[in-house]
Amino acid sequence: MEIAVSNEHGLHARPAAKLVALVNGFDAAVTLTDLDTGRGPVDAGSLSMVATLNVQQGHRLRVGASGPDADAALQAISALADRAFDDAPAQPVAETESQTTPPSAGGSGLDVAIGPAVVVDASVDLSSYVRSADEQKRSDEARAAASAGLARLRDDTAQRVGAAEAAIFEAQLSLLDDPTQLKLISQAITDGSSAPDAWHNAFDELATTFEGLDDAYQRERAQDVRSVRDRVLRALTRGTAVPAVDPLDVAGYPEGGILVVPELDAATAAGVDAGRVAGIAVRAAGTTGHGVIVARSRGIPLVTGIGDVAVADGVLVGFDARDGSFVVQPDEAAFRAAIGTRTAERAAALADADQPAVTVDGQTIAVLANVGSVQDAVDARGADGSGLVRTEVLFGNWRQPPTVEEQAQVFRAVAGALGGKPITIRTWDIGGDKPLPFLPQEREANPFLGERGIRVFRRRPELLRDQLKAICQVATETQVQVMFPMVTTAEEVAWALEQLGAIGTHSWGVKVGIMVEVPAAALRIASLADGLDFVSIGTNDLTQYTTASDRGNTNVAALADALDPAVLQLIDRVVRGVPAGVEVAVCGDLASDPDAAALLAALGVHELSAVGPQVPLVKARLRQTDLTAAAAVAAKALSLPSAADVRALLQAEL
Repeated sequence: MEIAVSNEHGLHARPAAKLVALVNGFDAAVTLTDLDTGRGPVDAGSLSMVATLNVQQGHRLRVGASGPDADAALQAISALADRAFDDAPAQPVAETESQTTPPSAGGSGLDVAIGPAVVVDASVDLSSYVRSADEQKRSDEARAAASAGLARLRDDTAQRVGAAEAAIFEAQLSLLDDPTQLKLISQAITDGSSAPDAWHNAFDELATTFEGLDDAYQRERAQDVRSVRDRVLRALTRGTAVPAVDPLDVAGYPEGGILVVPELDAATAAGVDAGRVAGIAVRAAGTTGHGVIVARSRGIPLVTGIGDVAVADGVLVGFDARDGSFVVQPDEAAFRAAIGTRTAERAAALADADQPAVTVDGQTIAVLANVGSVQDAVDARGADGSGLVRTEVLFGNWRQPPTVEEQAQVFRAVAGALGGKPITIRTWDIGGDKPLPFLPQEREANPFLGERGIRVFRRRPELLRDQLKAICQVATETQVQVMFPMVTTAEEVAWALEQLGAIGTHSWGVKVGIMVEVPAAALRIASLADGLDFVSIGTNDLTQYTTASDRGNTNVAALADALDPAVLQLIDRVVRGVPAGVEVAVCGDLASDPDAAALLAALGVHELSAVGPQVPLVKARLRQTDLTAAAAVAAKALSLPSAADVRALLQAEL
């Protein structure tokens, strides 16, 4: 029998786990062969074998089966393939006002924290492990304990985060039942290996196999393999060593602890219990990675770039993100006092959150919120609207393109959650590290410099036009602006305006703008912004492209600092170079830093859009700022040699 694989990332861990679970329910031996690559046959009852077969989207598989249930197994596999291996979740129901919850507590929203270190980046300590008389029994017990922990984590993640995220742990559970790996481990123990060595060697080899695959998404699954390995090793060492901690296992670390991690991925930032941790300290530098942005949007205290400082699990640590300090065995009284002061500052900011941000010299700066969900809009205390509605996040899990009406329904819900205040909707911003399931893209050698944002839709204009229709529908009911991302040339602006004009927007009053994320766009802003209503500077990508440093690459992330004077010079050029009457906004992460927000306003930025938890603090900081006096500080910042010097200047003089 032959079947075709239609899944976006091929037969990766989650759909492979579905197939393996199905196969193992039959009394049959099933094999798979990839007809496009010639790889196989492999045991279809082994997740490691199926996943590392590296079957890509569009590949054809030959399925062989023998045994009493062979025919039934083949029929069931054919049906599963027709359902895309159940990898497509049920189509989400568009969120509405009635489906949202009250503002969530999230994290404290502070930039200072103290608590016992919860070191999640240390390898499991096996030095004190003592072999037992029956290592196979101990291995089986550890596997059972790891399975129970993963099942709890799966169920908790499904409740707190979502079913798609929980499916990650379902695939990890399948790894623990993988007959191929279990056979290797059992044989190694029989040959004299300890249980930890057997698990370590088998899963390290499997992780290496994943890392050698062609598909980048598949290569990242090596992290899942190591996560499962460490979970078993922790179970094996329980009672003989202090186990390392899974950052997503809410029952696995003390309340009020500070997670110390090598780098912060978006999944951990989204899944960690914001009400349980006191904060997160990241060894890697960089402030614009997606994990960092997600954590800040949830109000979790965070510091990055602490480096290789030695931290023992359970030792008291503290950090102050304002100056980037991280201290082992800190002066607890001083930190508690700082927390009290910052808590009072935040309480005062929250009390005045609904008041406008009027500077000392009488200038009003609009402070809005970046939102990727209706709940983000609900949680945005004091926001003057939304300066960035991320449509690719709103519909990021949809397997089919949302219709015009489905999009309009969600946009209405966002506007309703913000009380009818203005919203700026960014059209589909995909590419690079932001794929859309319903719009697969060809593999690119350098996707961040490839088809991103507006570039993608020159080939698929119908998807953009549907979104523009939805935006224009909502504009008849509330104040709506639309902006196009990743614009580089005036010709692209003209094309985008042509798509919008074809819908008849002249009667709906939609204001139109572009994102300024590419240095070329900043340098020729006078021609690009001619005829527009506004431009919005995306400092995250502008920083990445200006400094030629991938914000997701920990080796160079420290270079991607939005306070780099070169980035500030480009912002200044945009402010000074836009045609008369064109408003300038900033919606990148730099606008979420209160001191940086004051600097941006001093440079002449008219509007700031921050992550929700920071809106009250940004407004409070602006109320303390005399922009006339701050202009001199801003001018000085443009000529400084480094981002560190700019940060010191802001602390000292602004």
